[in-house]
Amino acid sequence: MSIASQMEQKLTQTLEPVHLEIANESHMHSGPATESHFKVTIVSERFKDLPLIKRHRLVNDVLKEELAGRIHALALHTYTPDEWFERAAPVPESPACEGGGKH
Repeated sequence: MSIASQMEQKLTQTLEPVHLEIANESHMHSGPATESHFKVTIVSERFKDLPLIKRHRLVNDVLKEELAGRIHALALHTYTPDEWFERAAPVPESPACEGGGKH
């Protein structure tokens, strides 16, 4: 099972998102294009009344095994359903990698 599939399964089971996107952005970074850099956009009622840092900590806790292993970078975009449906702008793009020659 791929890392992205493992992440999807764990996040779905734990946070019951109404929307979940996992983008493998490894190709945008130096080194081989593996499963090491991800952008996760997740919309869950579990984020209600939680500040951003606690939302991120919650996701990091769910993915602690993956983060201790092969994942090098994880960009998180966490929203409540109300925040998600009120958004007029797309999810922010990830910044360019500073660690190598891929630009």
